[in-house]
Amino acid sequence: MRPSVHAVIAVKTLGLAKSRLADRLEPPDRTRLVLAMLADTVTAALETPGVASVTVVTPDPAVKDLVQQLGGRVHPEPAAPTGLNGALAAGAEAIRLEHGPVDVLALQADLPALRPHELGEVLAASGHPRAVVADHAGSGTVALLVRGGAALAPLFGPDSARRHIAAGAVELLGEWPGLRQDVDTAADLDCAAALGVGEATGALLSEIGVSRACLPAKQVRRTGSRRC
Repeated sequence: MRPSVHAVIAVKTLGLAKSRLADRLEPPDRTRLVLAMLADTVTAALETPGVASVTVVTPDPAVKDLVQQLGGRVHPEPAAPTGLNGALAAGAEAIRLEHGPVDVLALQADLPALRPHELGEVLAASGHPRAVVADHAGSGTVALLVRGGAALAPLFGPDSARRHIAAGAVELLGEWPGLRQDVDTAADLDCAAALGVGEATGALLSEIGVSRACLPAKQVRRTGSRRC
């Protein structure tokens, strides 16, 4: 049986998050959406067999409170500004200081349609020292799995999937639609909603309303709408 994996997620100050959704949501609702998507991501990760813990690196007190309520752990953001990659690396280092040379999984925080079985399949599929799962567009990274105590060395950001692969990570090619569907734009949010989001995000979208520009595949063939 493989050693348990410890997940790490980074979340910046809520007021700075998801600015690309400004055309769909007012600032207070964007903040609520970030928290809801994080709640569903953390919940799915904690329910995944083989995931021993979830650590969220953040400077935001609201994020800290939410994560602790969900049963996750919180690590403070590094004092010097280091961005997403620096925060993830700091979280991975803290995990290794506590647990030794364990396997670490870096996840995006905005995966509201993630299913535990998808993440479980990723963990079972990869015996590689480094592995990466690209997002729905094929360019970004939703998950970076590092085994055997090696440095996480995250390269999240534009074209990160290619950069992770160039740095030695093996790309995992399973379907995993919920895992791959991160949310940066209104179209992404529609796609996640069409796939089926977790409880927290679903409750929020029901409250504030969300269009369905992105339909399930069987409806796409009839309507010609954008496929998720």
